[in-house]
Amino acid sequence: MENKIQTRAGFVTLLGAPNAGKSTVANHFAGSKVSIVTSKAQTTRSIIKSIGIYHQAQIVFLDTPGIFRPTRRLDRAMVTAAWESVKDSDKIVLVVDMKRGLDDETKDIIARLKENHLSSILLLNKKDLVTPSKAEELQKEINTLFDFEKTFLVSAETGQGMDDFYGYLADHLPISPFLYPEDEMSDLPLKYAASEVVREKLFLYLHDELPYDLTVEPELWQRKPDGSVRAEMTIYVKRDNQKIIVLGKGGQMIKKIGQTARQELEEMFDDRIHLFLFVKVRPNWENDPARYQPWGLRYNV
Repeated sequence: MENKIQTRAGFVTLLGAPNAGKSTVANHFAGSKVSIVTSKAQTTRSIIKSIGIYHQAQIVFLDTPGIFRPTRRLDRAMVTAAWESVKDSDKIVLVVDMKRGLDDETKDIIARLKENHLSSILLLNKKDLVTPSKAEELQKEINTLFDFEKTFLVSAETGQGMDDFYGYLADHLPISPFLYPEDEMSDLPLKYAASEVVREKLFLYLHDELPYDLTVEPELWQRKPDGSVRAEMTIYVKRDNQKIIVLGKGGQMIKKIGQTARQELEEMFDDRIHLFLFVKVRPNWENDPARYQPWGLRYNV
């Protein structure tokens, strides 16, 4: 009889303050972009699965919105979703930006982990941006607050230390058959993955002007007879003057955003894509329950 290879599989929730590098960890593991990454905090709005195989284990990272003290309804929904992802997780990983250090948001997360007796792994990220002495000092400081299962010092951007982290997870997830097809990198539908790329370009090009007052909704993702894809996205903003900013003088800004997004989408999906972007004003889109369902967020929290 043939010996069957023992496989492992499980869900790993990435928690952390905004901009700690959770999405970079998720993308590094998948080997492709599944979560948008910008210098802006709080760009991840929903739970995005990043799926990959390391040795004989299938690791499903749950990239969560950054945890902070929420003020708006959307903020509350995102923070709630992050904590709810812990319930069915096999491993919890707290990602900390070593350059920023032990901030109030991270202290709040650690306090909740401790209060609820949630076994967790500490992933100190961005080791390439700090001195070894600062890294050692921060590691000791955080480990005095909570008894972490294991601590790793990594740079998700450069890949330093990531193999040790993946190897530990691969050895400690439950014995199980794989949960997803071996070639699957994310369970995010293509049209929503595409809308996230468009939203990323809006963040990058518009800088501080209105990053949190807009959202992108996919209206159409249609395969044409010639094999190409027609993609239509609507960008919603809250005010007329914001629409003017997104369009730019003579429509130049929206044209630049569309071209950059289309090029990246064609590389991601290996398809010819016809991308059409529309900008509309919807003053209270954050308070529309219909906007929350596609993101997997709960409206009444």
